[in-house]
Order: sequence, then structure tokens, then C-alpha cells
Amino acid sequence: MIYPASFEEKIGFVTLREQLQERCLCPIGKEEVDAMSFLVDYDSMMKRLTETSEMMVILSEEADQWPVNYYIDVRHWLGRIRVEGTFPTENELFDLQRSLQTIDEIIRFFRARQDRETRYHHLKELVNIEHFPAILKELDRLLTINGVLKDNASTELARIRHELFQVQNSISRKLTTILRQAQDEGFVDKEASPTMRDGRLVIPVSPAFKRKVRGIVHDESATGKTIFIEPAEVVEANNRIRELQSEERREKIRILTVFANFIRPQLVALQTAYQILGIFDFLRAKALLALHQQAIVPHVEAACIVEWHLAVHPLLSEMLQKQHRQIVPLDMKLDEKQRIILISGPNAGGKSVCLKTVGLLQYMLQCGLPVPVHESSRFGFFNHLFLDIGDEQSIEDDLSTYSSHLKHMNYFLRKGDGQTLVLIDELGAGTEPQIGGAIAEAVLHRLVKNGVLGVVTTHYTNLKQFADTTEGLVNGAMLFDRQHLQPLYQLQIGFPGSSFALEISHKIGLPEDVIQEAKGKAGTATVDLERYVQAILRDKRYWENKRQKIHQQEKRLEELVARHEVAQDELKAQRKDFIAKAKQEATQLLSDTNAMIENTIRRIKESAADKEITREARKELESFRQKVVTEEAGRAPVVNKSHSKSVTQHKKPSVAKEKPLQIGDWVRLTGHASSGEIIDVQGDNITIAFGNLKSTVKKDRLERISKSQVKEWTKSSLNAGTTADETMRQRKLNFRPDIDVRGMRGEEALIAVQYFVDDALMLGIERIRILHGTGNGILRQLIRQYLSTIHGVKHFADEHVQFGGAGITVVEL
Repeated sequence: MIYPASFEEKIGFVTLREQLQERCLCPIGKEEVDAMSFLVDYDSMMKRLTETSEMMVILSEEADQWPVNYYIDVRHWLGRIRVEGTFPTENELFDLQRSLQTIDEIIRFFRARQDRETRYHHLKELVNIEHFPAILKELDRLLTINGVLKDNASTELARIRHELFQVQNSISRKLTTILRQAQDEGFVDKEASPTMRDGRLVIPVSPAFKRKVRGIVHDESATGKTIFIEPAEVVEANNRIRELQSEERREKIRILTVFANFIRPQLVALQTAYQILGIFDFLRAKALLALHQQAIVPHVEAACIVEWHLAVHPLLSEMLQKQHRQIVPLDMKLDEKQRIILISGPNAGGKSVCLKTVGLLQYMLQCGLPVPVHESSRFGFFNHLFLDIGDEQSIEDDLSTYSSHLKHMNYFLRKGDGQTLVLIDELGAGTEPQIGGAIAEAVLHRLVKNGVLGVVTTHYTNLKQFADTTEGLVNGAMLFDRQHLQPLYQLQIGFPGSSFALEISHKIGLPEDVIQEAKGKAGTATVDLERYVQAILRDKRYWENKRQKIHQQEKRLEELVARHEVAQDELKAQRKDFIAKAKQEATQLLSDTNAMIENTIRRIKESAADKEITREARKELESFRQKVVTEEAGRAPVVNKSHSKSVTQHKKPSVAKEKPLQIGDWVRLTGHASSGEIIDVQGDNITIAFGNLKSTVKKDRLERISKSQVKEWTKSSLNAGTTADETMRQRKLNFRPDIDVRGMRGEEALIAVQYFVDDALMLGIERIRILHGTGNGILRQLIRQYLSTIHGVKHFADEHVQFGGAGITVVEL
């Protein structure tokens, strides 16, 4: 139940209906918008919401696949042809053909998506209707692409039109001959041509020569300077055309009547199909509006609760967007423990907007419309929505403002229960404050006792105190910025709000003596209470901000700790892998070494210590040792520069001592990553090729590296080069070849131009434009003096006069 009857007007839902109708494509969809109402059946509401949600998915992901043409309402003439002997017009037949094709396309859309059975489940249930292939086939046979009956729609129609065409050609030829002869004799103007009057072909003749052309006068021009004569030679032919046209009209009626008889048995099914077409039009309008409002279908429970996060009044949000302002979202919670929120605060602080937002969003949801809230919100389901807002005094009913409020309160107290959401603006207002406040307190107490949920706004201090001590009631405050004396439009639950009447009086400019007198009349207790409330709100907001910052820091700290733990685990795993691999390599090296030593000893023993064999065995052993040392030097990991340096200092002397550097070895400079190949050795002077660059370096500044390291560094360099190229490419794509320095000081403009030209040269831009304006020419002169000193500047000159002239310098680089 909705109360009062003007509920939709008061919360602004009428505007939403208008916005929905604007998005409908046909009258059937608009009828569905008009029929939309507050649903008190939970399953029906959820079905409407789910259908809209599925349509939102279609419009978000497959909008180009959804048919949007020819949503045409043909129900009026479908109802008309129920009577035997009636028939549609050609235009009506054309509307039927196009709209049935749209219905067929909708059916095919869902049949082509059988793999998404669960995704569009509820919408697929709607299209469980016929798609009339036989009717479409017959319409294709009868109509051209322009919606006209085809010549071959029947044999008789084809004969009539063929004869009609021949007679018209015959008349045209005769008229042309007569007209040319009359032109040659000077009876008719040279530019004249046959025309049509009363459905008959005639020629225009000057009145002075009307006796010269035999025939029937059918008309004359408005000026009387031209008369239109039907020559006697074509009168019979024109008569025949009239006869044939009548025959054609009768045959078309016969064809249309036959078609009406053909579809008459399916009229009920057709009416149902068009009703479904209207429902899809309605669903599309709802989905479009929801996407425009950034609305969602939230979590809904079959219980009386309100737990909203970042709720937005859609109409207010749209209005503020046009003014380039941001709306302040609303958080609201109503449940068994917190049944009624009593909102207080300054005038124009957002209390009524908060009230309307609650009413509008709950009403939207139970009408099957998505709502603009955060996805974490929870919505409940109510059987009754009661609203008391605005002035409803009535002269006819002898009701004052306060009397109308009492009338509403009486209704709320009699009808309100645990399934009711009550919204009351300025409870108790409109009468003497002391009595009005007392009545309001009693009403509020009874509403809580009846178990209703609701939002109530007030300025009465006794109600704030009552809410603070009554279970089920909770205070709420609309926050106010005391420093700038302006409302913040934020709802704070848990504390009463202040009216800030004195502060607003100061801002408006009320005389100070009047304000001081008002303070004295209000009494110290009242002023102090207001001050305490404001102090509590200020402190609460301060600690709320503090708590939020601490929460953010804790969250960041948790992220850092988690990242640290992950990194530590990775390092431990790498350490284990390194140790295991080192042990494996050491074991293998020890095994190979022992085998080599044993083999050498065996050979020496077997040769009875032959000098030549012993020398050769020792040489092989030495070569093996050199190989082991070299491989170990190449495998030594470089953790950082200092560690790399210490490793080099320990390894290099032994390598150099064991095996001198020679041509073909790969080396790098100590402490550097650059590597090169030795191409010449002259004592301590070693020549190295670093790519295309050759350099001679002292031997003690070099360290040998393995080929595997060379490959790894080369790959890294290539990757770095690729990254740099990509960065350069992105910079070039994002570079704008124009700069505007108008309004800058000379030095500031010159610095901006310097950076701009440097970037253009680095990115290889060939042409840039500098907009400096004309003015007195100082900026232009400074910039051009600078450009003349740059070697990369090929040429500069004024822009073409059509594009700015001397106010723009065009630079070729």
C-alpha cells in the first residue's frame, strides 16, 4: 500500500516515468511504463528486477546485436479485422511485416544463444511465443520492399496493371504528338508539357487559342492565363484508365480481404506477440535508464531492512552533473535495533533530500527498477510505504497545514506495522512548539511500538533527547561546515544535529544586537546545548577522519608486510636452490677431479714413471685444473657492485697468473658491465673491440668473462633497447606538435619553447607550431631569436593567414 495518492509526485517518481517513456520505441512500451506499479509480491518484484538485469547485460555487451527498428503497434487494426469482410490497408500490411520481422529477430537472438541458458533465462521465458513464419512468407509474397502490393500478388492484378501501363503509354504518345503539333502552330508554349488534372492527362493552352485544340476543358490556372484541355483523341483512353484504376482498387481490396481471412485465426496469438514486443521495449527502456544512472540490481532480502552504501538520488545527481557538481552519496541503515532514524540539522542541509532518497530508491526497487547504490548494499521488502512531506493545506476540506499533518499521522498510527516504511518530514511542525513537540514525541513513541521502520526529520530538541533514550530510535545529523558556514550534505548516524541558526543569522547579516537579544531570550542552557552538540559533531568528524587515515595506513602496512613475507619466502627458496645446486656441482667436480687424479697416477705407475708420459699426464691434469678454475670464475654470481669488485679482486690474479689473456678472449672493464673481445695483445697493452669501437686498455684493468655471460648481457641489452624503443614510440604518439605560450612572461615562454623544441628534435618530429599571439610582438621576437640559434631548426615562418598568420610561428626541423 502506498500513501498518500500523490506519493509519486512528492518523491519525483513521475519524472522517472517520463524518462522511461522517452526511451521507449513504441506505444506498447509506453503503456507498460504507465502500468508499472509498486509490487507487494516478492517473487514478482525479483522477476522484474532479474529481467531488467539481463537486458542490461545485453545492452552492455551485445547492444549492436539487439534489434531496435520497427517497434510498431498494429493492435488497433488487428482488433478491427476481427469482423468478417474487413481488411487492412497496404500501409498497415507493411507495418505488420516490419514489426513481425522485429519479433522474429528477437526470437532468433535468444535461440542463437542456447549456450547462455542461465545468463538470459528469464528473458528467454518471455519469448516462448510463435514467430509466424507463414504470415511473414505471405507478406513477402504480397509486398514490395517499399510496402506496395506487388504486380504478381494475383493474376488479375498483374493483368490490370499491364493493361493500365499500355493505355498510359498510348495516351502519353498521343499527347506528345498533339502537344508538339500545337507548339509548332504556336497555340502552346514551347516549354509546356502534359500534366494531370482530376486524374486525367491534359495539356496547358493559352485561353486565346482554346478553340484551336479540340477537347474538354478541365481546369484553369489561378491567374487565368492557362487552361488545361484534354484532347478529344485521348478522352476514351483516359476513360479506360479510370475504369482500370477502379478495377485495380477492387482487386487490391479482394487481396487484402483474403489476407485478413488468412490471419484471422491467429489474431489472439498476434496480439500476445505484440504485447511481448511492448514488454521488451519497456525492459530496454529500463535497462537504458539504469545504465545512464549507473544503477544496479542489489542484493534483496524478503525482510524489512535497509542497509545502503553510497546511495544516490538519481534525479538530483543528474541535475548536479549538468551544473558540474558532485552529489554526496548517502549511507543508511534500518533494522530491528535501529528502526527509526531521527535526522536533525540546519535548514537546506539535505534532510528532506535524504528522506526523498530513501522513499524514491525503495519505491524504484519495488517497481522493478535498478537503483544507484554500491554493490555491497542490502535492500529489504516492504508491504507499505507511507510519506508525509510538504504543505497540504486545503481550503475545500478546511484543513490547515498542521491539520493535514495530523491527518497523515492518524493514518500512519492506524495502518503502520512491521512491514511498513514511514517517511515524515518536519514531524510536529506547523503549530505551537511546546504542544507540537509533545504530540510529535507521542506519535514517534507509538510508531516505534507498532514496529514500523522509517526516517523522520525534525528541529525539536525534545525529540532529539527522546531518540537518545528510546530503544529503536537513533539520532542522525546532517553535517555543517562551521568555518565556511555551509552544509556538507553528509548524514552522520549516532548524534543529533544542530540547526546552526545563530551562525546562519551571522552569515545572512542579521544585526548583532538582534542576535545577542535572541541568545538571551533562548537562555544559556539552550545556547550551551547547541554549542555542545556542535562540539561533539566536530570532535566525531575529527576522530572519524583520524580513524580513516589510521585504517588506510594499517592497510598499507599489511600490504607491505605481505609483500615482504612473499619476497622473504622467495629468497629462502632461491637460497635453498642455490645451495642444492652448489652441492651437486661440488660433488660432481670432486668426483671428476678424483677420477682425473686416479687416472693420472695409474698412467704414471703403468709407464714406470716414464718422463715423457709423466709430463703428458701432468700437462693434462694442469689443463683440467685450468678449465675448472675458468668455469668457476664464469659461474661466480654478481650480487652488487661491491660484491662484484671483491670477487674480481680475489679471482682475477689467479686467472691472470694461471692463464694469460690472449686474442679471442672476452673481457670487461673492472667495475663496468661493458664487454668486448680481445683483438690484439702487446705486453700489458690490450686492444679490445667494444662493438664497432676499439680501445686499448692496461691488462690490470680487465677481467675475463665466460661466453655464457656475454650472451646473457647481450640479451639484456637487446631487451633494454626494445623497452627504450617502445618508450620512444609511445612518446612520439602522444606528442602534440603545437604549444600555446600566450599569456606567459618572456622568460617563462622561452623555457617552455626550449623544452618543446628539444622534445621535437629528439622524437624526430618534422614540423611544429608555436602559438604566441600578435600583441606587441615581443614574445614573437624572443622566440624567433632563440630558434635562429638552434642547429636543428631548418626554417621558421608565419603561419598561413587563414590559420593564424603572424600570431603563430611554424617551425620545420
